Amino acid sequence: MSFSADVKEELAKVENTARHCQIAELAAIAVYAGVVKADSGAFAERFQPDNPHVADRWSLLLEKLFSTNDDENKILQTIKYKKGDTTVDSLIIKSLCCKRAFLRGAFLGIGSMSNPEKGYHLEFVCSDTGQAEQLVETLLVYEIKARVVARKKYQVVYIKESEEISTLLNVIGAHISLMNLENLRILKDMRNAINRKVNCEAANITKTVNAATKQIEDIQYIKEHYGFDNLAQNLRQIAEIRLEYPDATLKELGQYLTPNVGKSGVNHRLRKLSELAGQLRGD
Repeated sequence: MSFSADVKEELAKVENTARHCQIAELAAIAVYAGVVKADSGAFAERFQPDNPHVADRWSLLLEKLFSTNDDENKILQTIKYKKGDTTVDSLIIKSLCCKRAFLRGAFLGIGSMSNPEKGYHLEFVCSDTGQAEQLVETLLVYEIKARVVARKKYQVVYIKESEEISTLLNVIGAHISLMNLENLRILKDMRNAINRKVNCEAANITKTVNAATKQIEDIQYIKEHYGFDNLAQNLRQIAEIRLEYPDATLKELGQYLTPNVGKSGVNHRLRKLSELAGQLRGD
């Protein structure tokens, strides 16, 4: 099952005991998921959402809010729905707790989320700009900054920042999914940190190898075209040590010298040899 489906399965089981919040969530599913058709103002003949948990949640909310004798008109009156409406009545989502319930119902109805192992992307596919604007405004209440993009005939409200997605999951009550997301984020950050370190170490190794190769080429050239006997004692010593230990680091080379020499001292001597080789070549 996808991460998005896991979130919806969790949301379908969230305990929501306050009647006003139940109404807000029911209204969101009714309007945003298309249970009530705006053009007719009546219930759709068949409500078959992509995720079965949405239908289960719808049925559960109806069971909590209405009796078997209540008809569709009673439901429409309760959620303050009027023919042509594509958004939820603002009075229904006036309080913060009802806004949370509204966002939960909207996500159940038209929301989805990509696999966080591949990337961070959560979206609501809205039927028109009114729905998109209502969602953006409600998300801002929780300092979640969403963007809107047109996709065919729809307006898509989307969030790509992992921290803001985490905030939304917390707001709508998907706490288990939130913990799973945070665990994946930690693993992802650790992998990225390890990769950066490995890449950095590889780059350093390559740089060291290239430098050593150039030093050995210069020393070999000096040996053939100038001779070690013509070198100052300290330069001859480091030249011979470098040829004897081609894979050694500057620090290790310094420890092979008598007396020991620090990295900067070794680097200074090798640079002098490089300059001499360049002069001999006529660089």
